[in-house]
Amino acid sequence: WKETSAVLAGLSDGRANDVAGAVSLGADGHTLGERNTPSLAYAALVPPLERSDDGDYRGGLFHDGRAQDLTEQAAGPLLNPREMQMPDGAAVVTRIRENAAYLSTMTTLFGAASVTDDDRAFAALRSALAAFEQTPLFVAFDARYDRALRGEEQLSALEEQGRTLFFSTLTNCSSCHLLHTTSIDAREPFTSYRYFNIGIPANAALRARTGHAAPDRGLRANPRVTDDRQTGKFRAPSLRNVAVTAPYMHNGVFRELATAIFFYNQYLIDSATTAVNPETGATWGLPETPATIDRELLRRGQPLDQQRIGALIAFLRTLTDRRFESWLKN
Repeated sequence: WKETSAVLAGLSDGRANDVAGAVSLGADGHTLGERNTPSLAYAALVPPLERSDDGDYRGGLFHDGRAQDLTEQAAGPLLNPREMQMPDGAAVVTRIRENAAYLSTMTTLFGAASVTDDDRAFAALRSALAAFEQTPLFVAFDARYDRALRGEEQLSALEEQGRTLFFSTLTNCSSCHLLHTTSIDAREPFTSYRYFNIGIPANAALRARTGHAAPDRGLRANPRVTDDRQTGKFRAPSLRNVAVTAPYMHNGVFRELATAIFFYNQYLIDSATTAVNPETGATWGLPETPATIDRELLRRGQPLDQQRIGALIAFLRTLTDRRFESWLKN
């Protein structure tokens, strides 16, 4: 395990490509994925997908919750024809058998059958990946925010203002990005693990590159979900390491963190200026799935001016794990 560049920024994919990193390149160096790569940091905390009594969904890995746990998630990229492009688990195992060190370790950990039987070998590989993703390398809780909670450091005045805004009713951050809403928890993941449609526009550059014009169905694309009211909803991501995991949203349509906050702000301000994406100078664009937008939720809170937006960003930067702090933009 050796981190040498921002390719591993926030345990997401920081590689450059011709769609500004909105999605990841496949193993062939040309094929593109269809969604922005979620960070694996704190993914071990995501609960299995479940539906509450009020019909809302919570949990599950990937943007649409289709994997119930880390072992199921691990198979996704390996077998996705747009990513690793392996036809099946047996093909992955063939690659594993080419490495003597892997074979020796798997035999020690999982027994001799784990290297001779394809199904057992593939299961062992997924279990090993899941175990690794549960270690402190992925679940660190050592950001400046955490250190301040433990009394090891003190947030600046601007960061403290942003923290107060984040946790207050002046903003609506806590509705989607807090799990422990009744107290400040030392292991707060900064996500409710719930699903929302916030009216994200299509990524025109990505669509032009891939030729995919159909709206992303989000949670409704999950085979476990049959409720059409979930169309266009995506799981709220953790905000931990958010300052180093650009671009943003499920389709990577926003390059800057400030742009994402400006996007939310448009729902609270009746002004022509808020209808303009500061990155492009053009309007935000039509939402992919307008029928299910959570408009009532998005209109809670008060409009934010530039100073308060700056304070929020300052606070969000404090959620960066210690080993990624050097990658923060000045």
